[in-house]
Amino acid sequence: MKISSVATERLVLFPMTVDVAERVVAREPGDGDLWAEGYPGAGDVRALTGLLRGVAERGDPGVFRHYQIRLDGVAVGGIGFHGPPDELGVVTVGYGLVPGARGKGYASEALRALVEVARQGGASGVKGDADLGNPASHRVMEAAGMPCVAESDTLRHFYLGF
Repeated sequence: MKISSVATERLVLFPMTVDVAERVVAREPGDGDLWAEGYPGAGDVRALTGLLRGVAERGDPGVFRHYQIRLDGVAVGGIGFHGPPDELGVVTVGYGLVPGARGKGYASEALRALVEVARQGGASGVKGDADLGNPASHRVMEAAGMPCVAESDTLRHFYLGF
């Protein structure tokens, strides 16, 4: 299944394919891969390992996949879904940027675009969580329209229903 890239004002969310995901997991860029310093991070490798496992078990995830965040053609992080929508139609999102790209609004911009991908893909809502000690991630989700709906001893939980 061919999934289109998603363009925002400053970024492109590039849908990860199996071959690109395998290169990122192996931390071995191929010809034409442009990676910022610090890419891929541990979160990218974890997310893409999950994508590869999901493709092997369930087939192509359609739009509910991982996307590489590119700035001027250079991979600066990743964003995506932890899997297909659950039994209620809700998807869980996750994201991360290399240190040099943080603090510039890129994560919020990318997450707003991903929320729209979920909406157009038929999800009934999006959720995410972040450690209590990660206020930057809290701000990202809030800026993308996902309010905090609960808090535990260790996490703040965010949700936006459609």
